[in-house]
Amino acid sequence: MCGSTRRSAISAASGSCARAPACNSAISSTQAPPPSENPWAKKLGPVGPIALLLAKGKFLLTALFKLKFLLSFAAFIGLYWAAFGMKFGIGFAVLILLHEMGHFIDIKRRGLPAEMPVFLPGLGAYVRWQALGVPLETRAAISLAGPLAGFFASVACATLWWQTGHPLWAALARVGAVLNLLNLIPVWVLDGGQAVLALSKVERLVLLTACLALWLLLGQNMFFLVALGAGYQAFFGGNLPERPSVAITIYFIALLTTLGVMISLLPAHALGTR
Repeated sequence: MCGSTRRSAISAASGSCARAPACNSAISSTQAPPPSENPWAKKLGPVGPIALLLAKGKFLLTALFKLKFLLSFAAFIGLYWAAFGMKFGIGFAVLILLHEMGHFIDIKRRGLPAEMPVFLPGLGAYVRWQALGVPLETRAAISLAGPLAGFFASVACATLWWQTGHPLWAALARVGAVLNLLNLIPVWVLDGGQAVLALSKVERLVLLTACLALWLLLGQNMFFLVALGAGYQAFFGGNLPERPSVAITIYFIALLTTLGVMISLLPAHALGTR
């Protein structure tokens, strides 16, 4: 009885073992879920498709902003190429690009979001960024970073002029310095108008005095325009900051001085070079 039972049990076990592969293959073929097309969709569960759609949308939005930068810059070059010739037109557009990249790089290095520059042919260019909640002193430094980059671009052109004697480089250096100096006039739409908001009333008066002194010393009427803007901001401008900013005051006046000296050293008869 025991032997017969043992043989039956062994036979049943053997039969089960023989049938196991077939059963396992049947179970695996009927119950195994299909692999996910994207591992992130599986990890994120039901919100996976939404996340993937947002990621693709962000990519398309970034591509659109880059395309806007490229197309607007090409149109900007085309306008000044037609007006002043190929060499000066391209050089002038590059000077404006470097000015705007000064803003862009300074914003990005501070960890703030910013878009690539957008160019408006015949008007200028701008960098769109989120300034909400940013301290006035930081905003002022970002505003002055564009003219600072423009100053260095003009220095590079002036250096090429001193080395080659080609009037094109003198024209680009002078035009770049003039535009960056005018951009420091303390009115709302210009960089100077944003930078002056970080200055107290006394510092605005200091800026006014410095502009009048530079006007008398260098004989450049552009400083009178900057002085007018500084005077208006000192006596009629509101939005005075809670605390003064000596660093921005020195930064502002140093930029005005260096740009003014550069303009004085460059010839004014090299414009119109084609």
